[in-house]
Order: sequence, then structure tokens, then C-alpha cells
Amino acid sequence: MIEIRECDDHEAAKELIREYSKIKGAESCFISLEKELADLEGFYRDGALLLGYDGEKPVATIAFKRIDDKKAEARRLFIKPEYRGLGYARPMINALLDKCRGSGFEEVRFTTKPEVMSVGYALYKKMGFEELENNKGTVLMRMVLI
Repeated sequence: MIEIRECDDHEAAKELIREYSKIKGAESCFISLEKELADLEGFYRDGALLLGYDGEKPVATIAFKRIDDKKAEARRLFIKPEYRGLGYARPMINALLDKCRGSGFEEVRFTTKPEVMSVGYALYKKMGFEELENNKGTVLMRMVLI
């Protein structure tokens, strides 16, 4: 079972995000990576960075940033490869959605690349995210929270 909590270990979060950034085909998702990692607290000031733990080991991450007063952008859903298939992604997304609702957001948006992240894309659709646009293989999705 995964335990999800607000980021309490920025080094572990950086390690997970760096590992995620090395996925072949996901490079374009990490344009501002060094800026993000240099100041995780500041980068997610108007949002949250959550870590998922298997026991005491950080194995997953998800985050969101404020777009405007009503919308948040979900980012960095990553489960370490050896922990995939254990049902950790759905609770990570649900924790993020709950946190967004609690912060007063009415909509959450995700950008994903179905060709690279097909399992995540299928889960987003199954959970009720709708596709807004597809720009050369990069898909913008959203979920209305109200």
C-alpha cells in the first residue's frame, strides 16, 4: 500500500523527478527542469508536491501548480519502474485531485504524450480526464472538479 504525503524530502523528490526525466521520448516535458529542481518549494508555492512511499522508501511523485484562480496544472506523475503495476498511480492522482479541490481549484489539466506514456494516458481517460487538444503527439487533458 502506498502512503502519500506532502513532500518532506526534497532530495528524494529531485531524485525521482530526475529519474522520470530520463524516460526516452519524455525529454520535451522537462524544458525548465533545472529551474524547477533548484527551488522545488518556490516552483510549487501555489500548488503542492506529493511523494508516495512504500514503507519508508519514496517511490512516486506527483505535483500541481497554479495556472490561475480556477485552474491547476498537474505535473510529474512518476512511479519508479519496479513499483509499477501495483496500483499506485490511481491513489497518487486521487490525492492530487483532493488537494486541488481543497485549494479551491475547479479544474485540473495534464499534458501527456500517449506514445511515450500510454499506461498513464489510458488511466487518465479511465479516471475521467477529457482530451482538449493534441499538438503533434502532446495531449492536453483536463478534469473539472466541481
